[in-house]
Amino acid sequence: MTDEKQDEQLSYEQARAELAQVVERLEAGGTALEESLALWERGERLAAVCQRRLDGARARIDAARQRAEE
Repeated sequence: MTDEKQDEQLSYEQARAELAQVVERLEAGGTALEESLALWERGERLAAVCQRRLDGARARIDAARQRAEE
């Protein structure tokens, strides 16, 4: 399974928790440039997963509201 497919299996909460860990490691410093770049890229992928989950939740809420108004 590719990294992207594995990432899509993460729940919002899982992706957010891992993203928080990535941010902590980057903020702590002391990592080599290559490792920092890899962490940054991982963080970008995790942030995208979180955003897709939030967008999906918003769409469901909007659809439910629209049905309720009909």
